[in-house]
Amino acid sequence: MTRLLVTNAVLLTCDPDRPPSFRGWFTVGDDGRLTAVEAGDPGPEVTADRTLDVGGALVGPGFVSAHSHLFTSASRGLAADQSLYGWIEGMTRYTDAGDAQDVYWFTRHGSQDFLRNGITTAFDFTDPNLSFERESAGVASFSAALPDSAYQHAQLRARVDAGLRSVHSLMLGQGAVPHADSLAQLDEVVAMAADTDPALLLGLAVSGSVQWAPEATAADLELAAMQRHGMLNQPHLLETPHEVELQRSKFAWYRDAGVLGPDVVFGHFIQTDDEIIAQAAEAGCGVSWQPMSNGRLASGVTRIPEMRAAGMRVGIGLDDQSCTDVSDPFANMRTGISLLRATYKDPAAMPVHDMLVLATRGSAETLGIDDRVGSLRVGRFADFLVVDPRDPDTGPVWDAVATYVLACSLRNLHAVWSGGELVADGARLVSDGAAETVDQVHERMARLRVLVDGC
Repeated sequence: MTRLLVTNAVLLTCDPDRPPSFRGWFTVGDDGRLTAVEAGDPGPEVTADRTLDVGGALVGPGFVSAHSHLFTSASRGLAADQSLYGWIEGMTRYTDAGDAQDVYWFTRHGSQDFLRNGITTAFDFTDPNLSFERESAGVASFSAALPDSAYQHAQLRARVDAGLRSVHSLMLGQGAVPHADSLAQLDEVVAMAADTDPALLLGLAVSGSVQWAPEATAADLELAAMQRHGMLNQPHLLETPHEVELQRSKFAWYRDAGVLGPDVVFGHFIQTDDEIIAQAAEAGCGVSWQPMSNGRLASGVTRIPEMRAAGMRVGIGLDDQSCTDVSDPFANMRTGISLLRATYKDPAAMPVHDMLVLATRGSAETLGIDDRVGSLRVGRFADFLVVDPRDPDTGPVWDAVATYVLACSLRNLHAVWSGGELVADGARLVSDGAAETVDQVHERMARLRVLVDGC
């Protein structure tokens, strides 16, 4: 059966085999996947349980955040004038005092926020519930311990309950924890996730933590975990502008351990040099780029043109909701375009059409999930946005992609659909649990503030 027929749309499919935009229609099957995507108008033989005439609005795929920390959704505006490690301390001041049920609601809040803003899939780094210890602006570590399995799993449940598709990323044991213990715990967490709806849990991944590790054997552990469960690894690396040589030496840990390859996606990867880019590209590694976060934390500008020229896959993330602060994928795209063009003094450093692709299909390709999300193509989930440049009006549309990326914003986002089901109508989520989540987050953060600050 056909669940939904969408008509009278200007489609921005992000399909490499189609024009950047065209007027057309598509259908969605009972499994929530696209069954047809065509130009023009459907014939009378095309019927569905429901028809949605979008009145000439722009329709693009749901955004895919290649790098996110959803549990931070209740910590926006903290550590407003800090760089990375000072910001981490300030941002986690209250969440560190919480428990698994607290982090469930914080993550659900972040997931709902993503959906409302048109981000239908996220790579989510779960909070491991380990203490973060900063020695200086560029040197820090997590406490030597195993992460809390229940704490990490609560964040998976929150995303599923919110209806957000995700890749679930897990931190391994830190410091002197025996590798056998870390791998045994990983087995436990993988088993806990086994019965999760595969339409919502798109994969499991390692949260690479060599950046904070005291010894090179941390890279060996991550490789063992990747091989044990066929997992992607996204390490935060070369992010902060402090202690750059130390960070670059840790890239060599990954290289020497044999970790580099197509299953590695470097998060941020800002403080690189030509040799590091060449080695990462030759190995087939990808990179996730977080423009707004990198600007807010004064981390720098990732060398995206050189990385793309070398053949690296590139995805775009919204990062922490407490350092992007507004999870706005349109603003994130414009920030990325502006940063690169200003840095390279060249508009070709980031073409507008390329930016839209990186924020959707490019992120999905980087994460290895583009067979399911990131574009409007037959067989992919029907995750799509209805964006109307006439309400409020942005003027004549000369180029649909340019209008979508440069002139539209969250105020033009009229609807978000996931799997052919409406999840957000304008700024309002249709889920019955949305209001409860907001109440839970405010009540829990108020309690934690009293616990931490005494007032």
